[in-house]
Amino acid sequence: MYAKTEEIKVLRDPIHGYIHVSLQVIWDVINSSWFQRLRRIRQLGGANMVYHCAEHTRFAHSLGVYEIVRRMVSEVADIADSLNEDEKVTLMLAGLLHDIGHGPYSHAFEQVTDTSHEDYTCRIIEENTEITEILEKAKKNLSHEVADVIRHTGANPLLSQIISSQLDADRMDYLLRDAYFTGTAYGEFDLERILRTLRIHDGRQLVIKESGVYAVENYIMSRYHMYWQVYYHPVARSYEYLLHALFNRLKDLHDASDPSVIDLLAPIALSRKMTLENYFALDEFSCGYAFESLTKHPDPVLSDLAKRLRDRRLFAYSDTKAIDIEELKQKLRAAGFDPQYYLGKDLVSQKPYVPYTGNDAGAIWVRMRDGSTRELSNASNIVYSLIHGPVQDDNKVFYPAEAMKKEL
Repeated sequence: MYAKTEEIKVLRDPIHGYIHVSLQVIWDVINSSWFQRLRRIRQLGGANMVYHCAEHTRFAHSLGVYEIVRRMVSEVADIADSLNEDEKVTLMLAGLLHDIGHGPYSHAFEQVTDTSHEDYTCRIIEENTEITEILEKAKKNLSHEVADVIRHTGANPLLSQIISSQLDADRMDYLLRDAYFTGTAYGEFDLERILRTLRIHDGRQLVIKESGVYAVENYIMSRYHMYWQVYYHPVARSYEYLLHALFNRLKDLHDASDPSVIDLLAPIALSRKMTLENYFALDEFSCGYAFESLTKHPDPVLSDLAKRLRDRRLFAYSDTKAIDIEELKQKLRAAGFDPQYYLGKDLVSQKPYVPYTGNDAGAIWVRMRDGSTRELSNASNIVYSLIHGPVQDDNKVFYPAEAMKKEL
């Protein structure tokens, strides 16, 4: 039903060896301008301020998710037997397109603009873009079916579980890819073993064989370590706070007509809903140019924040328990820094695994040797200990170090 490419296309990949493409609709999506835009958006936001080789992109990650899904629907017998051709193609496209709506600087940009990349993803897929045309040409209503998988409203819940759950193709690729490019070996896990032990329960529920529990434990611990060592690294969070401060100052100036505030940032400055045309133009290349332009802005706060982002003059940080916030504000004001922009607080916490609560299809289920199924925390002592232990959090305050006249 779906047209094949003239030959199987292969793309070299450091994580998966090769990415294999044999369907024309997949190849056309990859070569679309919207998908190529993901080359201009890095995967890890501020983490490359810490790990200098973390320059990999959403483009590479999206291809990696597609490849894991392709292997699932072709190599995992239970999954292959449970899905028809339409569902397999829809699932591969959902894996490929799951991040098509990401803006620059990863999730920090979503907080700045109060938008969700999932919302933009579905808009790009469904709102008569080049992506929509490619999908509809392959099959009528395919764009809506792909979007339904991404927003968890599709007819078969198994498809959404494979794309977005606590054991999904998205997480499996980004953990391995981020570990590789940051050089953090503890982020690695045994993908091959997990794929070999995946099964389907009652035709609609993804489960893992009991013999695969050790590999899943390793995967969960990898995710735990990656969050604390990479994603929540305080230097990365300092960079992302500077982004927040710059955009907040831009909004507070209320003057997007100023020629020194370029058109690219005007919808953000005025808190307007962005058109897809506006959104397409926002990538890390164009934002980098915009920030360079703002270094010459007449407003001293905005120009200073832009220079700090450009030159990696990041804010220092301290644990909130180790610092007097009111005293810090006084010192900032005395040094000429407005605490509204030069003082940030950030609390992060992370649960490596969330157990089943009665309505959570994202929990990981284990098929025991006797044929019964158990939620993972009831099949793994390690996972049980993790979820019943104290929740780890990290509460930081960020500020310009040069404002401090004495050690805090």
